[in-house]
Amino acid sequence: MTKRTDAKGKALIEHGALNPRPHCVAHELFQFNEFFDPCDLVQVKYEMLRQVRVDGHTVTETAAAFGFSRPAFYQARASFEQDGLPGLVPKRPGPRHAHKLSEEVLQFVDQQRTKDPALRAPALANMIRMRLRLSVHPRSIERALSRREKKGR
Repeated sequence: MTKRTDAKGKALIEHGALNPRPHCVAHELFQFNEFFDPCDLVQVKYEMLRQVRVDGHTVTETAAAFGFSRPAFYQARASFEQDGLPGLVPKRPGPRHAHKLSEEVLQFVDQQRTKDPALRAPALANMIRMRLRLSVHPRSIERALSRREKKGR
């Protein structure tokens, strides 16, 4: 955000909607109008899509004027068509679930805890690394065990 420390700027950061490259937005709407904020990623994407669809501008020129590549334009369009305006909010990066803790790994954890109920997550992580050659953070093991415990109730 170039010169912003206000409430909107904080909200954009909190929701992951802060445009990491506001200086790349060269379209005149965002240069000479207070309403249009180049730091608001959702607004920039929406206006880019609208200009192509409603005003009939080309994808190549429009994407460049709004600081995006053509593939990014098409990705934004697909997200918008599928989810509407919320589709333009960036998704959080990273895995969505405990992908390393497969059923096989959890069975191994259960076997080890049956043998020694006093085993804690750091020791289990070490055992998984040694036997299954898989690096799993102890906190991931704790969360998986907690989820299993909740399901068992």
